[in-house]
Amino acid sequence: MEVEPQVKKQADRLFNHAVKNMADTLGIRFKVLNSDLIVATMPVDERTVQPFGLLHGGASASLAETLASVGGWLNLKEPDLGVVGIEINANHLRSKRSGMVTGRATPIRIGSTIHVWEIRIEDEEERLICISRCTLAVIKIRNDIRK
Repeated sequence: MEVEPQVKKQADRLFNHAVKNMADTLGIRFKVLNSDLIVATMPVDERTVQPFGLLHGGASASLAETLASVGGWLNLKEPDLGVVGIEINANHLRSKRSGMVTGRATPIRIGSTIHVWEIRIEDEEERLICISRCTLAVIKIRNDIRK
C-alpha cells in the first residue's frame, strides 16, 4: 500500500486499531492513502452482487463512502474530530458481473465543518462503472483511534 508520509501516522492507527467493518466484509483493499487521493479495490463476487448477478449499487455506494470517510479522516488536524457521511449520491453507469472494481476518491472541498469528495469507480479496463459524491460532516468525537 502506498501511503503519503504526512498521513502515515493516522493510517497506521486506522489499520492497527480499527474493528472489523463493512470494508472487510466486502473485500475492500486499500492501495493508496494520500491526503488528496484514496484508492481501493473491491471484488465483484457473491459478497457484492445483487440477486441478478450484477454489482449491487449499495456495494458501490459502500465503497464510495468508505473511501470518502477514510480520506476525510486522514485530513483532520484535531485529535477530537471525526467525520460522518451526511449525504451520498451514486450514478450507476455500467453493469459488472465479475472481476474487480477500483475506486478513486479525491476531495472537492476540505472545510472545517464539511468535506465533499468525488469517487470514481472503474473496472479493470478503466471503464466508468459508477460516479459518486459524498458529503461528510466534521464532528467532535469522544473515542478516536488516533489517541
